[in-house]
Amino acid sequence: MDISARLEFSAPPADVYAMMTDRAYLEEVCVASESLSFDASVDGNVTHTSRTFPAPANVARFTGPTLTVKDDTTWSAAAADGLRTADVRLTVLGQPVKMSATMRLTPGGQGSVVVLDGELKVAIPLIGKKMEQASAPAVLAGFRTQQQVGDAWLSR
Repeated sequence: MDISARLEFSAPPADVYAMMTDRAYLEEVCVASESLSFDASVDGNVTHTSRTFPAPANVARFTGPTLTVKDDTTWSAAAADGLRTADVRLTVLGQPVKMSATMRLTPGGQGSVVVLDGELKVAIPLIGKKMEQASAPAVLAGFRTQQQVGDAWLSR
């Protein structure tokens, strides 16, 4: 299933990149997403988060009471105009759920625009497509949490 979302920040791309690769920002996103537990780290241009959530009631009988979502993002170097791209890999530990996406950070809008385009895949015969449709809103809500946290972060 195709996934697409857009965020706008009122700061230049260099500031948004610095924010998105700051461990404290990643931790704020984890807290704002109401995860039960989390871990966030940054290694140069690569960010890692792992967040554990209560499993939705409709899947808990298959997955158990919690789901752990791991997100690895690898950023490219900046182009002359500030453009950066990132490869995003999201997995649900122990489950046949993966998302592969590209994120683009560009000058635009109020200062910077971040666009996520990717594919969410649930590899379960017969019900995979239905599970993708059920999972997509949660994935997109998680991405939008970055907007709320980022707006507060940049205003400080």
